[in-house]
Amino acid sequence: MTAIPQNRTRRVPLVSALCALVVGLGLTGCSEDPDAGTNGVGRLPAQEIQARTKTAAGSVDAVRLSGNVVTSGRTYKLDMRLKADGATGSVTAEGATFHLLRVGEQLFLKADAAFWKHEDAEADDGKDTAAGDKLDGKYVKVPTGDPSYKKFSGFTDKNLLLDGLLTLHGTLDTDGHHEQSGVRTVRITGDGGSGGTLDVSLEGEPYPLRLERAGGAGTLSFSAWGKDFALEEPAKGETVDYGKQLPTS
Repeated sequence: MTAIPQNRTRRVPLVSALCALVVGLGLTGCSEDPDAGTNGVGRLPAQEIQARTKTAAGSVDAVRLSGNVVTSGRTYKLDMRLKADGATGSVTAEGATFHLLRVGEQLFLKADAAFWKHEDAEADDGKDTAAGDKLDGKYVKVPTGDPSYKKFSGFTDKNLLLDGLLTLHGTLDTDGHHEQSGVRTVRITGDGGSGGTLDVSLEGEPYPLRLERAGGAGTLSFSAWGKDFALEEPAKGETVDYGKQLPTS
């Protein structure tokens, strides 16, 4: 066994310090591997990074999704916790916020009285106010046959949301190393960014952390990957079953 001279061991931190100084001065000559100590996906082509992040996202049961989505000319602000058998969270659209809770196939919507008022009422005969007061702050069970069931349940479907959101459009390419909330990432783009950008974690599993949708259609953050949360139906006293169809809103 050969002993390492003491003066040699002192060179390592000295060299690192000199490299840091050189980089800080904007000079060349010292370079560090940006993928050192990472999960290695930063070295892969963009297509492979996208495939791996989709696999990672699909392999865990829970995630938190927050941000804005623009669709059909309307902006939705989302803050949802999702897992395979349900979800809970809030959606804001046109200044109105409502809460969604799905447990299995049962979908509930909770909002204030103003949300339930009929915008197209021909006359104020008191019916809208009565309905709004009845439903104010209650979990309203959304009938599966109601047109709003499919639309609202889409916000609570983890696999449906992720499959649609994590696909960039156009030719894929990498766009360097970045950082999101203190986590190192590699960024991939579609058509140079016009087809969307996605930041993928370089630490641990290659989970998606931030998405900018194509065409300015919103920005979303992903967090709490794999962190479970409780889901249970609201108490009967907090629930209103409105029948086969919700009031127009």
